[in-house]
Amino acid sequence: MLSLIETDRLQISKNTDSNKKAELGQFFTSEKTAQFMASLFPNASGYCHLLDAGAGIGSLSIAFLERWKNGQFRFKTVELDAFEIDESLHSYLSKNLDTYSENCNFIANLLTEDFIYFAVDSLSNDLFSRPLRKYTHAILNPPYKKINSHSTYRLGLRRVGIETVNLYSAFVALAVALSEINGQIVAIIPRSFCNGPYYRQFRDFILERTAIRHIHLFESRNKAFKDDAVLQENIIIRLERGVEQGPVSVSISTDDSFNDLVINEYPFEYVVFPDNPDHFIHIPSSPEIYTSNVPTKIKYSLDDLGIKVSTGPVVDFRLKNYLRDMPESGTVPLLYPCHFSGQKLTWPIKGKKKPNAIVRNVETEKWLYPNGYYCVVRRFSSKEERRRIVASVVDPIAFGNIQLIGFENHLNIFHSNKSGLSEPLARGLAVYLNTTFVDINFRHFNGHTQVNATDLRLIKYPSHKVLIELGLWAMQQKLLTQPMIDAKVDDFTK
Repeated sequence: MLSLIETDRLQISKNTDSNKKAELGQFFTSEKTAQFMASLFPNASGYCHLLDAGAGIGSLSIAFLERWKNGQFRFKTVELDAFEIDESLHSYLSKNLDTYSENCNFIANLLTEDFIYFAVDSLSNDLFSRPLRKYTHAILNPPYKKINSHSTYRLGLRRVGIETVNLYSAFVALAVALSEINGQIVAIIPRSFCNGPYYRQFRDFILERTAIRHIHLFESRNKAFKDDAVLQENIIIRLERGVEQGPVSVSISTDDSFNDLVINEYPFEYVVFPDNPDHFIHIPSSPEIYTSNVPTKIKYSLDDLGIKVSTGPVVDFRLKNYLRDMPESGTVPLLYPCHFSGQKLTWPIKGKKKPNAIVRNVETEKWLYPNGYYCVVRRFSSKEERRRIVASVVDPIAFGNIQLIGFENHLNIFHSNKSGLSEPLARGLAVYLNTTFVDINFRHFNGHTQVNATDLRLIKYPSHKVLIELGLWAMQQKLLTQPMIDAKVDDFTK
């Protein structure tokens, strides 16, 4: 049965206009991914009320029903609510679900309403809404699309206590709200909700109401929806409504074949750190990190050290009229990630797509920093790159007598109350951040390809004295190699 659906999926995906996919945030689930998602539900019996919101052609529902048909679930009755607003898919969805209609213990409700409006009305006890019985199970591949802050979606979600910025997180939050105690929710969603300020309220919502039971990570970021050329990194997550949190199973596979599946179990405090007020969700990729010895001298926060880290304040498209390809009279240097190669700063660079300078005036000065020594880390990297964190030092000598410089938004800057650091401290920070130790720890806890300022604040650092000593050592070296850096930091932090 699933192979027939897979044929339909590939054909529809190929023939569907990309603009329509973007408009609906619509990406179809592959057969093997659907099967894997269905396999994550624990065995159960009794009555099943299943939710498939954004059902598409029914791949996820059918994977779930196949488990029931094969005796892996012992449900006496299954009732499915399949929501799908794309009318062009209704004939496929009906055809696929009709296969199970011969079973008198199966009821399929194909709902053409908008799931968000329908769920919000039900949860808010709207006078004209159809009441929904709580769901025992939900299996979701929700649409991926940003929600405007003043849209009717956003306003409706606020009525039921949900504040979020994307359709996918809205669907998951509503599924949680509509689930009964012990209800099981399995969803394939972007990893972007795991960190950053925009999804803080969504993280709080699910952590307050559910326990995270399982997270699956694809090592190759573009393989979950490869037929739709989706580059967004996705994970699969299983949540359980209204129960105490326990250990979390984390599985990893290279792609959606799941041929090299590896599963480990971790204490919850390794997934959501108890001392992290933002409740970032970390996905550890190997248990080895927890058996390694973290040096006792690496225990300080940036606040302890009196150091700040911020995202580069120059958002180029907002200041486009003031950008210049090359420095000229009345401009100051503007630094992008492309100006840094390893630990080396090269400025200006001719022939690059990025500008090298920004006009200094009353409109731009508030976004500029005094010229000085800074440690910088770029915010974005390719997941396949050898290192995730690469730190460089800004040397003011490179800019001559210039008083101010600009940092573009794709850089993180270590500074002292928006002023430069001492040269030894800036270089010591860069040495420490460039260690294999830091990179391995960061990769284990932060599998996403962004390195945000908040992530850098969560890292523990050596003392101010040790960082200065590392910097003084680095200033005496003509060339710094990885073995030299690792050995020196190890010596200082034993």
